[in-house]
Amino acid sequence: MPTALIIEDNRMNMQLATDLLDVAGFEVLQAFTAEEGLELAQTASPDVIVMDIGLPGMDGLEAVRRLRVGGETRHIPILVTTSHAMTEDREQAMAAGADVFITKPIDTRGFVEQVKRAIK
Repeated sequence: MPTALIIEDNRMNMQLATDLLDVAGFEVLQAFTAEEGLELAQTASPDVIVMDIGLPGMDGLEAVRRLRVGGETRHIPILVTTSHAMTEDREQAMAAGADVFITKPIDTRGFVEQVKRAIK
């Protein structure tokens, strides 16, 4: 069973992503801050990370950068989510080290497939 770490501060968004991945057979870990997510990524070594960009405290882009320099975490695929759909937002996320850029609201029909593709 693959493991997904979701780092998201909005409880409704967290629940939606968790439910979609749970039904698809993922073990889901949750973090509501970037700091908590970084710690879980180190200790749990998930197969994939779904990271909100707009987190309180450390933002998601900084967390992605830190994951990319960490020895144990640099290989983990990262999908970033944001309600900002501008081209420069996508470019910043990809430059930080994200593998996939997803705008919110997430497409519930395609989300799980995007996560599965990122793992392969």
